[in-house]
Amino acid sequence: MKRVLITGTTGFVGSHLAELLLNKGFEVHGIERPRSKNENILHIKDKLKIHEADIRDATSIQRLIKIVEPEYIFHLAAQSFVHTSFNSPEETLTTNIIGNLNILESVRQLNIDPVIQIACSSEEYGLVKEDEVPIKETNPLRPLSPYGVSKVAQDTLSVQYNRSYGLKTVITRAFNHTGPRRGEVFATSNFAKQIAEIEKGKKEPIIYVGNLDAKRDFTDVRDMVKAYLLAVEKCDYGEAYNICSGKTWKISEMLDILLKMSEKKIEIKQDVSRLRPSDVMILQGDCTKFEEKTGWRPEIPFETTMKDLLDYWRERV
Repeated sequence: MKRVLITGTTGFVGSHLAELLLNKGFEVHGIERPRSKNENILHIKDKLKIHEADIRDATSIQRLIKIVEPEYIFHLAAQSFVHTSFNSPEETLTTNIIGNLNILESVRQLNIDPVIQIACSSEEYGLVKEDEVPIKETNPLRPLSPYGVSKVAQDTLSVQYNRSYGLKTVITRAFNHTGPRRGEVFATSNFAKQIAEIEKGKKEPIIYVGNLDAKRDFTDVRDMVKAYLLAVEKCDYGEAYNICSGKTWKISEMLDILLKMSEKKIEIKQDVSRLRPSDVMILQGDCTKFEEKTGWRPEIPFETTMKDLLDYWRERV
């Protein structure tokens, strides 16, 4: 039974990854910050080995990794909301960059040899030109948010630790992914929650939105975590890999899919507080490098993802 450590276990992606790995027979260790919410893992918590630690605290992280001695580390913990990174740039940079450094340094200093997946992001690409779509891993990185900057730092730091110290890092640049348990601050989940609240009569029949013109490449989270497992099993160390569907949806098209799943007549209004100081207008990835290495392909249709997300909120509001 292989031992794995997931940072960010209680989060959206972490909970789905933990579920997948348990089903495949792994011994799954997770990190839980003191006083953190853990609703996402309540259904599997008795099967997990949960440890209290904070990725920003080097001592607690090194102690934990020494105890677990994992064969795989999935580093998912982060301040992951782009909009928040504009309001809290210091927190975003500290959590994401120093947290990543603490993982790498702990492994280096302990002289152990796990494969480390670093969950980076398509937001690293930022300002993408029309002739650069679909985006390959070789595309210039021009981040347009503090979050994007933090992920570029995680990405390049992880490559450096591979080149300098031989750490088995694999960098995954995930494009947008969503599904049940997605945090309500993210557009897909926020829209779904608003619709569910309207259906229950808890909110006026108006849905508030930000920029509906941006185009995003969406993958179901349940397909994404399968890709993460394949990344540590099959990918080359010190390399970055796009993980995406290769297809874009306008945010307005995504909203239309959700609205058609409801019988309520709902008005759409823009909320300027939801707009970012600078926004990435298109993120469409080329996943050829990862597909050729692992054989992975997304399987869950986007409409199914949206229905499952809406049903998730219908059960909770």
